[in-house]
Amino acid sequence: MSTNLTWHETSINKEDYRSKNNHSSGVIWLTGLSGSGKSTIANIINQKLYQKGLQTYVLDGDNVRHGLNKDLGFGDKDRQENIRRIGEVAKLFADSGTIVLASFISPFRSDREQIRSNLEENDFIEVFVSCPLEECEKRDPKGIYKKVRKGEIPSFTGIDSPYEEPLNSEIVVHTDQESEEASADRIIELLQQKSWI
Repeated sequence: MSTNLTWHETSINKEDYRSKNNHSSGVIWLTGLSGSGKSTIANIINQKLYQKGLQTYVLDGDNVRHGLNKDLGFGDKDRQENIRRIGEVAKLFADSGTIVLASFISPFRSDREQIRSNLEENDFIEVFVSCPLEECEKRDPKGIYKKVRKGEIPSFTGIDSPYEEPLNSEIVVHTDQESEEASADRIIELLQQKSWI
C-alpha cells in the first residue's frame, strides 16, 4: 500500500447512520458448503428485515464473481483474495448503517477471522450453515457436484479442497434438520438478543 495515503474522516459516521436507521449495523457472515442453504437463508432474512423497514443488503458469492471479483479464479490464493475483497466491501456497508448478509463458502478459518478482526467488536456474526456433504450433493441446486464428480471442476471445496468448519461461530444452523425458514428465524432471534434490531 502506498505511504502517501491519509484516511479522510467523513462528516457522517456509522453511529449517525445507525441513529437515522434506528437499528444497529454489521456483518452476518454465512459460511458452509455449496448447497448447504446459505444464500436461501440470507435472502429469507433479508426479506423479513426489509419488511420491517430495516436497511439491509445481501452479498452473494456467485453474484460478486460476476463483477467485482470476475478476475479471480478458484485456487487458494484467489479464494483468499475473493474473501478479502468481500470483507472490505461488507465493512463499508456496515459503516453506512447497513445490516450485511454475506453468503460465501469462505473455506478458510483464517480468512473469516481476518474479516472479524477488521470490524469493531460485536459488528460481526458468523453463522455456520452446517449440512453434511452427502445432503448437499443430493440437493445440488446448481448441478455443480455432478460436474465435480465427472472431473469437470477441479479443487472443489469439501471434495478435493478443504473446508475448515468454524470453531466458535455465534450460531450454528443445521439445514439437514430444520428448514431454511426456521434457520432464518433463529438468526433473527440472535439479532434481537444482540440488540442489532
